[in-house]
Amino acid sequence: MKSFLPLLCGLISLSFASPALAVEYGQVQADKSSISFISKQMGVPVSGQFGRFSARLAFDPAHPEKATVRVELDLASIDAGSREANDEVVGKDWFHTRNFPSAVFESRSVKTLGAGRHEVRGTLSIKGKSRDVVATANFREEAKLGIFDGGFVLKRLDFGIGEGPWGDPGTVADEVQVKFRLVTTANAGKGK
Repeated sequence: MKSFLPLLCGLISLSFASPALAVEYGQVQADKSSISFISKQMGVPVSGQFGRFSARLAFDPAHPEKATVRVELDLASIDAGSREANDEVVGKDWFHTRNFPSAVFESRSVKTLGAGRHEVRGTLSIKGKSRDVVATANFREEAKLGIFDGGFVLKRLDFGIGEGPWGDPGTVADEVQVKFRLVTTANAGKGK
């Protein structure tokens, strides 16, 4: 019985000590984060980015499979390279931001691939259409920050992005490479 008591005390102290060591990243630093894209028009790569988005994230490096993320993107904040292009892509044939101001991604599952890489499955909603999306993200900790770099391929025609004369994938490619960087700090009350 005497040998059991120290073991029990040790387990109790570990269970109380562990939460203090845990860290959960989730406070997104918008000024250090970005969402960008590369599309092809007539075979020529065209890059752009979005200026405004919000993200809710909960990521514990010790339990990545429990992570959740929700990103809401202000589609009117697009910078497609020129004023003319920006005016065009917020219109009815493209994002139709008057009726559909936001794109939303919500995760359903996270799978660890190894070496800091994760596969994030979720639903992307744009222009009233929802589709399954699989993104990959690399995670690293740096100077008390949690940094996620990743991306996925968006098939724009699945969402009705670029209709009418723009619906021809020979003019504007169907596949758009979306890239993101989310820079986060630990949630309040959590930290190393």
